[in-house]
This record gives sequence, structure tokens and C-alpha cells, in this order.
Amino acid sequence: MTATATKPNPLLIGEGLPPFPDIKPHHVVEGIKQLLAELDQELTAIEATVTPTWEGVVEPLTAIEERLTWSWGIVSHLMGVKNSPELREAYETVQPDVVKFINKLNQSKPIYEAFKTLRNSNEWDHLDSAQQRIVESSLQEAELSGVGLEGETKDRFNAIQLELADLSTQFSNHVLDATKAFKLKLTSPDDVVGLPQSALSLAAQTARQEGDENATAENGPWVITLDFPSFVPFLKHSQRRDLRETVYRSFITRASEGDLDNQPIIKRILKLRQEKAHILGFDNYAELSLARKMAPSVEAVETLLEELRQASYEAAISEHEELKAFARSKGASYDLKHWDINFWSERQREEKFAFNAEELRPYFSLPQVLEGLFGITQHLFGVTITAADGEAPVWHEDVRYFRIQDDQGNPVAHFYLDPFSRPAEKRGGAWMDECLNRGKMKTETGELKTRLPVAYLTCNQTPPVDGEPSLMTFEEVETLFHEFGHGLQHMLTQVDYSQAAGINNVEWDAVELPSQFMENWCYHRPTLFSMAKHYQTGESLPEEYYQKLLAARNYRSGSMMLRQLHFSFLDLELHAHFDPDREETPAQVRDRVAKTTTVVPPLPEDAFLCGFGHIFAGAYAAGYYSYKWAEVLSADAFAAFEEAGLDDDHALAEVGQRFRNTVLALGGSQHPMAVFKQFRGREPKTEPLLRHSGL
Repeated sequence: MTATATKPNPLLIGEGLPPFPDIKPHHVVEGIKQLLAELDQELTAIEATVTPTWEGVVEPLTAIEERLTWSWGIVSHLMGVKNSPELREAYETVQPDVVKFINKLNQSKPIYEAFKTLRNSNEWDHLDSAQQRIVESSLQEAELSGVGLEGETKDRFNAIQLELADLSTQFSNHVLDATKAFKLKLTSPDDVVGLPQSALSLAAQTARQEGDENATAENGPWVITLDFPSFVPFLKHSQRRDLRETVYRSFITRASEGDLDNQPIIKRILKLRQEKAHILGFDNYAELSLARKMAPSVEAVETLLEELRQASYEAAISEHEELKAFARSKGASYDLKHWDINFWSERQREEKFAFNAEELRPYFSLPQVLEGLFGITQHLFGVTITAADGEAPVWHEDVRYFRIQDDQGNPVAHFYLDPFSRPAEKRGGAWMDECLNRGKMKTETGELKTRLPVAYLTCNQTPPVDGEPSLMTFEEVETLFHEFGHGLQHMLTQVDYSQAAGINNVEWDAVELPSQFMENWCYHRPTLFSMAKHYQTGESLPEEYYQKLLAARNYRSGSMMLRQLHFSFLDLELHAHFDPDREETPAQVRDRVAKTTTVVPPLPEDAFLCGFGHIFAGAYAAGYYSYKWAEVLSADAFAAFEEAGLDDDHALAEVGQRFRNTVLALGGSQHPMAVFKQFRGREPKTEPLLRHSGL
């Protein structure tokens, strides 16, 4: 009887598509520790032999980074989409080792000196623009990672890096757990008055998952959660004002008490970030953050935000007055509270534009929406997208896999789509992440081969219910187009160095350009009609609905703009002007910022910051303004298509090709302003954004 060979750890394969079904939490600690030990030896060997040439420093360093990114990237991805207590424990066990190794890599003096020598050598002039940008950003990365620090200062800096990584993981886990912990079980038909069929079906399905196996949309029981597909329709449609209040208050106090309280974490993160900035010679963390962005200074960002605030504040005030008058005219004898605004806005929109957003759902089934999305992508950028399900291992049965081919039929990229909300294991929101980057790789025989990019596209939209497909709200359609825009920049890149391919090395405040640009096509007549077909009858969306959608596009746009500006100002205030050692708390900073950026001030117990993962668990710290900064770019980019003529197919394809060859192809190989000017022929203007917003 032969002994069965133990299978190698799947996290150590280091290349190709991840074998998701084989990867278990118990592989993480052993696999990552072994990988780090091997990479540490490689780093030591490189430091001993490094030469200041592209082949001598950049290529061996890239090989180390790629192996780490492949393995740790999989673990991080699973933390977002397949979270579990076992995975968490494994992740938290090895995360400090990963951070320590990254610090060591970024602070390597021999490698830094080799980069500096290369920058000043004769070889420099023979490098192309992408290579030069990679070298320059590697130097900057090393400097901002503390390469120049010595002794106790360096030890302190590294301790801060470790603690910040741990705090951000804790923050994210607390939000997931607090969201998961809330369940409102409703048993009487009076409790669900006003809820549309889609919300009732989802609430009954949730009840069945919670153990009420006989729950039905008609008879209940119904379970409401703080997950967006459940929470948002409830606030918009429930006629039970008391229950709306319960749900709203639960949402705004998420992760703000007990074991899941993020308030001490927020204060600690802000203090550590400030200390880190000071160690590196910056006045505050916002300056450190902006060192890698397009915006030249905190003042420049504040100037843009203030310009937009002045354009939207008065509009938001009059929108609110109009809403209050509307609610009174319908018999609301109370002052509008926070949990009333979504409800009455929805009623006002229905009356103003004579349509109910829920009536659109049957016209936007996910398969049909994908058809429209892939159709406009083919028309603008000359690529075809086809299903490749079964060709790649997936982490959940709902995940799909697609291939992208050029007009010759050659594959250029692939992507996974994980569309539906799974509150038990998947964090909220929507995002694009990299599975594999494009790059030229040497094979064992020494020839160069192009590795094609693969993207993860993750959404949290309404899942299929009762045997019907996922019927999407129009907002969910826009979200899918948005994430797909990020995906296109990752997948259609033509840069062959992975460090500058796709979104790599793109200044963070330009990264939202392609995503926000793609949202515009949801309103493009041919695109909309190619996807808006009734899922049962196949009939197209009636023309009157399209006209109403267009008319409603800028409904309450002052309020929507002000909301984004509130988050941006708050983020900047906390990272540029807030002193963690003073008496003022982050919550008080928020109340202060709210005075000029909200029309209805937050409730005293509103703990919004405790769920603000973008800046406390993501990459948007002192960078939330990027959405607005990039929106100026994306609105101006879309204006190029408007100028060419949105119903002129030939002209659209021509401008689309130019967009593909610049914004989508050049990635981080050139500065975003240079890329934008190549596409547009000039610097961006703010006028298109204000025009598109109806301001």
C-alpha cells in the first residue's frame, strides 16, 4: 500500500489563476510563512548582488513583489468575499509578518541606492517613459516608506505601520459583524405596508435563510437587514415610520458600541497617521497622502471642493424646502427626520416624474444588463466579451468568469464577476481588484511571453429571488457600469511592465476617471434600450420611462453633490487640520464640518465615521476627494463623446478608440494629466461636471 503524497500548499503555486476550491483557511499561516521565508532569502541575495540597471534591480525586485502579491492577494480577496472566523484568525496571525517584510523591502538601502544610481546613469536616457516612471515612483515609494530612517525612529515607524495594518483589519471586521448582527423580524402584514414585491421577496428569502423555512413574500415572516439591497428599499418604501426610525438608527450606529466599537480605533488610526507623517517630515497626513496624487496641495483640493460646495449648497437647501412642502401637502403632520427623507424623496420623485423606481426592476435583469454593458464596450473599444464559465475555479457558485477578445479574436483579458450580496461573509460596497496584472514574463526557455490581466469585479446587488433572475435597481446598474470602468482600465492596458500596467502607478485621484466615465452610458439611449427589456416578455422599456429616467437624472442633484462633498471635507479635515491630542473628538469634527455641508445636521448619536471604511479600512484616507477630482476629468472626457455626437455610431467608435489608446491603454506609464491631454487635446474643465449635474 503506497502512502498518498500530501498535496502542495495551493497558496505557493505563485502563478496563474488561483485554485479557489482548494484553498482553505488552514493553508494561510503555513503557506504565507513559508513564502515570506523564501522571499526574505531572495531579498538578501539581491541586496548582495544588485547592479544599478533595469535588469539588475527592477526585474529581480518585480519577481519578489509578484510572488507576494499573488499569494497575499488571494488571501485578502477571500477576506472580502468569503470571510469566516477561521480565515480571519489565519489572516491576523500572518498579517504582521507580511507588513514587516514589505517594510524591509521598501526600506532596503542597497536597492534604493541602485535606483538612485540608475536615475543618474547613462542608461536612464535609454529607458522608455513607463520605465522612467516606475523608477521614479520606486524612489518615492522608498522615501515615503521610511528608507531614510535610522535607529529608534525607524523602529517606531515600522511599529506604526504594523499597528495601522492591524487596526484597519479590525475596523473592517467590526463593520461586517455589526451589519450582520442586526435582524428585524416582521410578522404582521401591517409591518410591511408599502414595501414593493421585490423587497418582500428578498425579506422572505432572508427569513428562510434564518430558519423560517415556510416564509413567503405574501405571508411572511420577513427579515430586514442592514445590507443595502434590504436596507435601502425599506427606508424608501416602508409606510411604518416607527420601523423606518428603528432601521435608520441601527444603521447609523453600526460598529459604535460594545465589542465592535470603532471609535477608539478611529482615534488611534488618526493619531498614528499624524505621527507617521511627522516622522517623514510632513506637517500632516493629508500632505503625505497628496505626495502621490495629482492634486498639488491640500489648498488646491479645498478650493475645488469649495467651488462645488457653493454650486450645490443653495440648491440642496431649496430641494429640502421643496421636499418638506411636498410631505405636508400629502398629510405629513411632522417635521421631516432623517428616516423620512428617503421615503418622501421617493414619493416626490414618483409624483414629479410619474414613475416608481421599482417599476423599472423587471426591465433590468442581470443577464440583460450584461448584454447592454458588453455591447457598448464592443462598440466603443472594439473588444468582444463572452462567457467563459467553467474555465476558472471560483470561490462561490454565483461567481461568473468572462473572456475579452480583440477584433481579431485574440484574448486580451479575463474577469470574474461576483454580483450578489451575501451579508454573512462578504463585505458591503462594490469594488474592482486585480487578480493578475499584464506583464511580459520570461519563460523557462528564456523567451518573453505576455501574461494577460485578470480582474475581480465585486458588487452587492439584489440576489436572484424565488427562481427569478437578479432584478436590478437602476442604481445597481450604474454601480456595475462603474466597477466595469475600473476593470476596463486594468484589462485593456497595453503597458507590459506590471508595475505601471492598468491602475498600477496611476495617481489615486485619477483612478476614478474610467469608472465614473462608464456610468454615463447607462443613460445613452441605444445602450439603455439594448439592456432594458422585460425579463418575462422581452418587451423594451417604454419610451416614456426613458424620458422620465432622463428627467429624473438630476433629481435632488444638489443634495447628492453636497453629500459627497460632506464626506470629502470631513476626510480632509481629519487628516489635515485635526489634532488627536486636543479635546475635540472625530465625531465633533464631523458635527463642525456638517454645519456647512449638510442641510439636516446628523443626529447626536450618528456614528457615520464608525462605518466609513473608505478612509479607515481602504485606500481613500485624505483621498476621498478623488471621486470629485476624477469626476471633473470623467465628465469632461464624456463631453468629448457628446461633442462627436452620441447618435453618430462612427464618430463614437472613433473617439472610443482614442479613449482606449490613451486613458485605458497607458495606465501608470505616464502622468494622468499627460494622458488626459493626449485624449482631450487640452487640460480638463469643470464646466461639463456642473452641466451634467444640472447645477
